Amino acid sequence: MAEFSKILIATNNAHKIEEIRAILAGTGIEIVSPRELGVEVDPEETASTFKGNAIIKASEFSLAAGIPAFADDSGLCVDALEGAPGVYSSRYAFEGCTFEDNNNKLLDALKDVPEGKRNAKFVCVISLCDGRNLLSDFRGELSGSIAISPKGDNGFGYDPVFVPDFDKMRSRNTRTLAEMTKKEKNSISHRSNALKMFASYLRNQLHS
Repeated sequence: MAEFSKILIATNNAHKIEEIRAILAGTGIEIVSPRELGVEVDPEETASTFKGNAIIKASEFSLAAGIPAFADDSGLCVDALEGAPGVYSSRYAFEGCTFEDNNNKLLDALKDVPEGKRNAKFVCVISLCDGRNLLSDFRGELSGSIAISPKGDNGFGYDPVFVPDFDKMRSRNTRTLAEMTKKEKNSISHRSNALKMFASYLRNQLHS
């Protein structure tokens, strides 16, 4: 297992950095951002898998910074669409589209698919790289289904149309992620699940 005390978050998204730092707090390893190191990298995500894109980002940031780096890649996979939108989740409707554009395209693609056959899952893969070397990776998922229409004003992306299985077990009146509080969503999200595994790895790495 590689030895290190500082790792770089391979993203410039301030909200994501805040969320990641909160979950990784207490691991004993310093988490730094690209801005703090003066690193400017914008890797092209050309892989066909979440893991592949995570590796591309983590590797390029690590090479630029000279320290290990980790990145995540995530998206929505719908069974009835053979796993689409998948790695194209952020640009499903078209390049530069809005969240609403993506949701409208998704609901239109599923307009003839009945309830009960609209199963889907959010997937997040975190890859930790030291230069070109993959040190480890972690996969988190959140299973659920796609609603008939958008509901809720919280969250972003596909949150208004995604009903997590977690809530189905609690109530007949199911809620989308956009109807949940930030705390509720973060406690079950695919990214949170992957980050918790990553945090455990970091704690073990530090004390090994």
